Amino acid sequence: MFTFIIEKIISGLLTLFGVATVVFFLFNVLPGDPAQMVLDQNATEVQLMKVKKKYGFDMPIGKQYLIYLNDLAPLSFHSKNPTDFTFYTPSKYGGFLLLSFSKVDLIFKTPYLRTSYQRQGKKVQTIIAETLPNTFILAVASIGIAIILGLIFGVIAGIFKGSWIDTSIQLLSTLGMSVPSFFSAILFSWIFGYLLNAYTHLNMTGSLYELDDFGEGSQLQLKNLILPAFVLGIRPLAVIVQLVRSGLIEVMTQDYIRTAKAKGLSPLAIVYRHALKNSLNPVITAVSGWFASMLAGAVFVEYIFGWRGIGKEIVTALNTLDIPVVMGSVLIIATLFIIINIFVDLFYVVIDPQAKPF
Repeated sequence: MFTFIIEKIISGLLTLFGVATVVFFLFNVLPGDPAQMVLDQNATEVQLMKVKKKYGFDMPIGKQYLIYLNDLAPLSFHSKNPTDFTFYTPSKYGGFLLLSFSKVDLIFKTPYLRTSYQRQGKKVQTIIAETLPNTFILAVASIGIAIILGLIFGVIAGIFKGSWIDTSIQLLSTLGMSVPSFFSAILFSWIFGYLLNAYTHLNMTGSLYELDDFGEGSQLQLKNLILPAFVLGIRPLAVIVQLVRSGLIEVMTQDYIRTAKAKGLSPLAIVYRHALKNSLNPVITAVSGWFASMLAGAVFVEYIFGWRGIGKEIVTALNTLDIPVVMGSVLIIATLFIIINIFVDLFYVVIDPQAKPF
């Protein structure tokens, strides 16, 4: 067990290193002057030089890359020279001093994702901390809807295999997997938020917290969660339906199921006590993958519904060329994806002791 966890952690760190490398060079080889992105086209040469010095754009790309990795590392080296770019200040990096050498200090800190270009030096960590919880709530609600409805319709399709009910459910699930999320978001927003607003009382756009009518405080608006959660859950719902159906059909042909039938157990008891549990392994894999993907896949859904999450933040940052926010968001999503997958591998042992990954 311990060896397996260590191997997974090492594998995850290597993956994050690869993601950080790709993200850094992807945004640093793009055409255009990064300093120009921070300012505007009318900036003077003096202003551009100051910005390049502030953000380290005047250094060679290789050195910028090493400093970027140093900023991300929990253990990082910082110059003692106040004029150097890597000079340590607690307000900038946080953390605390571990060891001091002649020219550098070894600092223990949380990963430093740098500051926003467009928000007057606001830390990327702060921006993500304000938006990620909303995306997490949206993802949990979406996967909850997908699991509940997916299990119900998957079991119904498996029990009534070959009937018109099974055919209808398969048709709808195939449609759900085929339609892009952004199209579903536009369609649902228009139908339920505009055409049927008098009956649904749902808004076309809105976030979890909205200002009151007097603009004096925020109010919790749970109804704004319904449409984006359902739209984001359509595709995993369709996948879960197919997996539960196929798994249930396969399990129902096993010898122990025939034995349970011979003992006189009702079909409902057979499905609930025996068949369903043993057909859930692929479902758990799908749920874990979809939940992690939702954190990234919520980009267009959040933007269309005006849900203030990390997805909408990424789109806004791309529109304003706020590269540190985009890079930081991608790294956070990749980290969450890796952590979720590690926990899922461990959870396999709970539901199926024979499927030990170590």
